Amino acid sequence: MMRTWEITTVTDAARARIAAARLAAACGVVPLERTRLATALSGRLRQCLTKGGDWRLVLETGGGLLRVEVAPLPANAEPPWHLAVPCPEPAGTAACARVANDTGVLAEALLGADEDTALVLDRLAEQEELVAFHREELHQTNQGVLALHAELDAAGRAQREAFAAERAARQEAESARRRLTFLADASAVLTASLNHEEIVRRLPELLVPEYARTVDIWLFDSEDDAQSPTPRPAAAVVAARTGRPQYAAAHPGGLPGVDDLPPSALHPDRPLLCVPLPTRRAPLGVLTLTPPGERWDPDDAVMLIELTRRASIALDNARRFEHNRDIAETLQRALLTELPTTPGLRLAARYLPATYGLNIGGDWYDAFRQPDGSLITVIGDVTGHGLHAAVMMSQLRTALRAYAVDGGSPGVLLTRLHTFLHHLQPDLYATAVIARFQPGEPVLTWAAAGHPPPVLRDPDGRVRTLDAKPGAMLGIPLHQEIADHTVPLVPGSTLALYTDGLVERRAQGIDPGIDRLAASLGSFGTGELDADLDGAAERILDPMLSDSERDDDVCLLLCHIDSAAAPAG
Repeated sequence: MMRTWEITTVTDAARARIAAARLAAACGVVPLERTRLATALSGRLRQCLTKGGDWRLVLETGGGLLRVEVAPLPANAEPPWHLAVPCPEPAGTAACARVANDTGVLAEALLGADEDTALVLDRLAEQEELVAFHREELHQTNQGVLALHAELDAAGRAQREAFAAERAARQEAESARRRLTFLADASAVLTASLNHEEIVRRLPELLVPEYARTVDIWLFDSEDDAQSPTPRPAAAVVAARTGRPQYAAAHPGGLPGVDDLPPSALHPDRPLLCVPLPTRRAPLGVLTLTPPGERWDPDDAVMLIELTRRASIALDNARRFEHNRDIAETLQRALLTELPTTPGLRLAARYLPATYGLNIGGDWYDAFRQPDGSLITVIGDVTGHGLHAAVMMSQLRTALRAYAVDGGSPGVLLTRLHTFLHHLQPDLYATAVIARFQPGEPVLTWAAAGHPPPVLRDPDGRVRTLDAKPGAMLGIPLHQEIADHTVPLVPGSTLALYTDGLVERRAQGIDPGIDRLAASLGSFGTGELDADLDGAAERILDPMLSDSERDDDVCLLLCHIDSAAAPAG
């Protein structure tokens, strides 16, 4: 269907516009498209009226479209204006009725109203689209926010769990590090001493108050326990009998490697941990502990059992050392000579064992007469320490006395000792100095084998070192003939024989010590040495050993010729 209007005036334009709107409504054009059609057509008709002249409006339906065409009359160079909107329904006859004639004012009003309506509808349509868009966007945002919150909650929980696990792992590692550090430090303290009484004293100091409230050490062979026996908890007795740690309390302790027992009758209100002190042979005793709090942490209990084992090893080593040291010291003191008395000749000797370490047994001194009446004085040092060195020292002492019965000078006696020691103990060596005082002869004969040189003080206080070439150490795989040396000897003279423990210091060597000994010996007056040679020996030792750690034996033998003795010869 086609409808045509000729438009010259505003009224013509209004009628054509109203007819187009009715036709669009009749053809089922959707409101938004009708509004768009009316708005566009009104705008075009206004342009046509502005330009003036005659125009033709053509409305045509068909093929599902409503087509609008506005063209000038007559046709000129300006092309027609076209617009098409979807038209789902065919137009009825009512839609083609003519529009009633109206005044110009009505036409102008209609055109204006249509224009405002179109603008409002356009704005409403845009707002609806925006509202729909924002509503969808808000919905999507809400969904995203909810999903994000869920993810954040899950991530927060996972992070908190990770932090908690990390904190627990860090605390556990710190506790383990603290236990290992304590165990290492405590073990170093316990094993640093070779005195079992000091170890027993230090053990409670290490454990209280961090790992125990009280500590009791029961040593089976303790003299104090034998004299006044103390009642012991049943758990301690069971630990001693079985060799296994025992825990006595009202409730099981659940400690690794520990047997549970009922509470102790002696201490019913306190848990007790009784740990035996094991050795390779039999337990030395039992260590009984009470916890610093209500009970022990299982890891702390494992550490305490390990510390007890190490303390037992330290105690066992200390007791072995003390036993061997006592044997060596007893043997050595038994072999030290009671000095003989000789008219005109005074002797004073001092022997001091080392203050720590098993450094006993190598040093000795001796003095005895030969058949011709001469007096032999000797001082020596066997390499090595302990029982082996003490036994070797006693054999050398006995051999020297046997060789001296046949006579012989100091050099000859040392040469024989060298051969004896080389064949008897090829891997053991010794040093020695022998000095012989011959009655009626103002001469001192001496010989040395690898030993610090003797120091001789003249009556006027001058001191000299007898450093003539000595022989090598006794027992080395070398054939040697040790030579004798002589020096004039007048009344008032004093000879000092000594071992290296008196003069040698690790940081200084031996020469400064010999110089100090010479200075100390020269500080005495002849009258002091005549009156109290033993006191002089003590006064030499005190300053000489004030800076010494005493990790070696010390021997000193003073031989003094009375100043009142008649000159020989």
